[in-house]
Amino acid sequence: MTDQDHTPDAAAPEAERDDVYELDRQAVARIIHAVDNQDRTGLIAELEPLHAADIADLLEQIDAFNRRRLIELYGDEFDGEILSELQDSIREEVLRYLNPEVLADAVRELDSDDVVDLIEDLEGHEQDAILEVLEDSDRIAVRQSLSYPEYSAGRLMQREFVMAPEHWNVGEAIDYMRNQQELPEQFYHIMLVDPKLHPIGNVTLGKLMSSRREVMLKSLVEDTFHVIPVAQYEGDVAYAFNQYHLISAPVVDENDRLVGVITIDDAMAVLDEEHEEDILRLAGVGEGGLNDNFFETTKQRFPWLAVNLVTAILASLVIAQFEATIAQFVALAVLMPIVASMGGNAGTQSLTVSVRSIATRDLTGSNVWRVIRREVMVGLINGVIFAVVMGVIGVVWFGSPALGYVIGAAMIINLVIAGFAGTGIPVVLEKIGVDPALASGAFVTTVTDVVGFLAFLGLAALFLL
Repeated sequence: MTDQDHTPDAAAPEAERDDVYELDRQAVARIIHAVDNQDRTGLIAELEPLHAADIADLLEQIDAFNRRRLIELYGDEFDGEILSELQDSIREEVLRYLNPEVLADAVRELDSDDVVDLIEDLEGHEQDAILEVLEDSDRIAVRQSLSYPEYSAGRLMQREFVMAPEHWNVGEAIDYMRNQQELPEQFYHIMLVDPKLHPIGNVTLGKLMSSRREVMLKSLVEDTFHVIPVAQYEGDVAYAFNQYHLISAPVVDENDRLVGVITIDDAMAVLDEEHEEDILRLAGVGEGGLNDNFFETTKQRFPWLAVNLVTAILASLVIAQFEATIAQFVALAVLMPIVASMGGNAGTQSLTVSVRSIATRDLTGSNVWRVIRREVMVGLINGVIFAVVMGVIGVVWFGSPALGYVIGAAMIINLVIAGFAGTGIPVVLEKIGVDPALASGAFVTTVTDVVGFLAFLGLAALFLL
């Protein structure tokens, strides 16, 4: 075999990626073909190897017409896990398409936290219809979870967990679990409780299985043990999991009694949702998705476009005060957008970092002024660099050194203000209880536009006329 035979083909990875993409696309085409031909055997064969999350992605990607036909053809093969993986808007649609008997079987397969997530946004009669198919114990548990505040730990927790008295040893715990007819499908800890059901520690399954039978459970508890109040905001729960590297944590009621457990997958799902919401809100598009209809999407985006129109008018009013200056020096009209655009971009950079730091609690009252000073210094340094660049452009393009000085000075002023506003505005909004991700963008853009135009045109009026 020659050296050439060993030489990797540079194009091969790209070709492999194309093949994977083509296979995915072909699989969707085969599934739709099976639906078109009412080939239930073929449809089941195509969907059988797929994970519930992949089937959920498929249902989200195809249109409503094909979605309904696929669900009806799939019939009693429909897996309840698919419901927990769907986007909220699609999930409600799928629930309407499912045969009642199929829906009942699908819901019974889910853990209590997934059932709560499934029905909490439904209308009362729709909730009752799903609750009726549950066993009595599950129905009581779900109703109890629904009684807790929205976005609280009580809504997020699952009732399926394993607990043991604090005086048990390893052998007793193992024997207890072996004798149980049903254990949670996935769990990571055994929760130790005192006689009043107060959680006092947890033991990992790894430590349990690697210890001798006579070892006391209390001697195996983990150092990291975090108890979550049932009414705690789910965002704070996700923060605790991320901050303290938790795998699961007990949830307690107002009497500190163990009522449920939150696991890392649910906490990280909350964290992902909050990250996604921050990104969407920074862009002023609300919580919309690809599957929303045009009316819902328009309704979500219209308010912030309206706010943007108001801020643009405000910036235009500033420009209008310098009509005479612009008329005498037309070059100002050419260069104005540059100053405002640079300030807007610099403000957005600071804003994005600040909003993210507030969400992760890295930006607090103890370090806010240090961060503001840093952003202002960054704005000053970048402002000086771009001031030199624009000063040279002003001289070369328009043959006016004075114009170069004016736009350079305006650039420095606006980038410094952008750094200050991009950090300060979200902090102030967060202090007064307004979501900084939702409202900061409009304010920062207004500040950088107004300051940019005012600085540039004001300096021009003073030094060029």
